[in-house]
Amino acid sequence: MAALRAKVVSSIGWTRAFLAIAAGSLSALAFAPFFASPVLFFTLPVFIWLIDASSGWRQAATSGWLFGFGYFFFSLFWVGEAFLVEADKFAWLIPFAITLLPAGLALYWAAAAATAQRFWPRDQSSGDVARIFVFAISLAAFEWLRGHLFTGFPWNLPGYALTYPLPLMQSAAIFGSYALTAIALVVFAAPLVILGDSRERLSRQTVLRICAFSLLPIGLLFGYGSWRLAEPQAVVPGVKLRIVQPSVPQREKWMPQFQRRIFDDHIALSLQAPDGTKDALAGVTHLIWPEAAMPFFPLESREALDILASVVPSGTTLVTGALRHDPNLVPGQPVPTGTRALNSILAFDEHADVVAIYDKIKLVPFGEYLPIEPMLSAIGLQKLTYGRGSFSAGEVPRPLMSIPGLPPVLGLVCYEVLFPGTAVQGSERPGLIINVTNDGWFGNTIGPYQHFYQARVRAVEEGTPLVRAANNGVSAVIDPYGRVLHELLLNVRGSIDSALPASVSPPIYARAGDWMLVLVLVLFAGFAAGIRRSTR
Repeated sequence: MAALRAKVVSSIGWTRAFLAIAAGSLSALAFAPFFASPVLFFTLPVFIWLIDASSGWRQAATSGWLFGFGYFFFSLFWVGEAFLVEADKFAWLIPFAITLLPAGLALYWAAAAATAQRFWPRDQSSGDVARIFVFAISLAAFEWLRGHLFTGFPWNLPGYALTYPLPLMQSAAIFGSYALTAIALVVFAAPLVILGDSRERLSRQTVLRICAFSLLPIGLLFGYGSWRLAEPQAVVPGVKLRIVQPSVPQREKWMPQFQRRIFDDHIALSLQAPDGTKDALAGVTHLIWPEAAMPFFPLESREALDILASVVPSGTTLVTGALRHDPNLVPGQPVPTGTRALNSILAFDEHADVVAIYDKIKLVPFGEYLPIEPMLSAIGLQKLTYGRGSFSAGEVPRPLMSIPGLPPVLGLVCYEVLFPGTAVQGSERPGLIINVTNDGWFGNTIGPYQHFYQARVRAVEEGTPLVRAANNGVSAVIDPYGRVLHELLLNVRGSIDSALPASVSPPIYARAGDWMLVLVLVLFAGFAAGIRRSTR
C-alpha cells in the first residue's frame, strides 16, 4: 500500500487530475441502485493522499473539486433527462445542467479539502493517523452546509454508504445521515491510509488489526440493526390505503389535449383493486394520488370536483398532490396581481370538500421557480414545470396535516423528502409521512431509485412510516424501519392496497437532530488531538 500511496502522491498534472476525477466517479457506485459501498475503501484513501501531495490549500482545493466533480457528475447526470421532456425548449441547456450542477456542488468538497489541508501534518512522510479524523470532520461539516445553504441539496450524502443493507440502515435512527457521513469517511478511509503510511512490511496480525479498525464499527452497527429489526411491527387499526401510480408519460403530462384522459385514468385505477378486479374502493379508507395528479387546478374546476364527489364513497378520503392558487381563481378570468401558485397536497372528503392542505415549502430552483426571476426571465429562461411564473412557498415552519382517520400527517412533496433533520419542523410529532412525487421527469435512469432510497432513510430517522405515491416510480409503503412492504417500480402502472404501519417511539436522531453530528465531530476532534499528543 505504501507503493500505491507513493504513486498517487507523486502524480502531477493531467495524471493527478484524472486520478481525482476517476476516484470521485467510482465513489458514486457506493449508492443506490448499485450499493457497492466497498469501493469507498479504495477511493477515499486516494482523496486523502491527494491532500497529502498538496503543497498548500489551493492545490488541495483543486484536488477536492476534481474529486467532487467526478462524484457529483456520475451521481446526477440523469438530471439531463428533465430537459428532454420539452426538448424543443430546453434541450440546449443539457450540457450546462449536467456540468454546472456538479461543478457547483464540488465547490463544497474543494472547500473541505482546503480546510482540512490547513490542519494537515507538516511532515507528510511521518504518517499521521489523526489526519483521517481531520478529513472526516472537514468534509462532514461541509456536507451539512451543502444540505442547508442556498436552499440546500443533500443528494447522495456519503453517510448513505453505511445504510445498506437494511440492518445497517437502522444506524440512521441513532446518528442521522450527516453524522453517518462523518463516520463513513473514517471507516472507509482508515484501512488503506494506515497501511499506506507504513514504511515497513507489516505482519499479517498487524494488517488484521488495522482492518478491524473499520470492520468492527460496521459490525456493531449491523448487530444493532439486526436487533432492532426483530421488534414486531404493529399497524394502525381501521386504515386501508390505496396508492395509485398511473405512469403518465411526462411529455404528455401538461398537454391540454390529455388532461381529461389523465384525470379519467386516475379514476379508473382508483376504482379497481391491484389485481385488476373492480371493487369501487370497497373498504379503502384513504386513496392516495401522486404529485400534481390532476394536470390542472382542480379547485377551479367544478366538473372535476363533481366527478370526485360521485366517485369517492362515504368513509373514504382522497389525498392527492395538486396545484392550487391562493386565492382560488374564477375559471376564465385573468390572474390578478399577487395571486400565488402553490404545489400542494390536498385531502378531499366524499363531498369533494377540502379537509386538509399542505403547501410545499422547499421549491426546486429552475424547476419550480427561477432565482433572480426578473433578470433570467428577461433573457428568455423559464422554469421547467407547468405554467408561466414561479411557484410560491407555503407556510414555515412546515405544519402537519390533520386528515380524518389518520395519525398526524407530515406532507412532503417530491424532493422535500431528501432533507435530514428538517422534515419535521414543529413540536408535534407525525405518525405518518406522505410523500407525493413525480420521478417521470428522469426517465429510466438511476435518479428515481436514488430518490426512493433516500426517502426510506427518512422513515428510519423519524421512526415514522412513509407512504410514497409517484406518478412514475417508485410508489411504496415503507415501515418505520425502512422495510418496503409494498411497491410499484419504475414504469409500472397500477395500484397498491396496504394497511398502515404504526410509528415507533421517536428514535435518538428524531429527538436530538443534527446535534448527533456535533457530538461525532467533537469526538473525532478529541481523537485527532489525542493521537497527535501521543505521537509527540
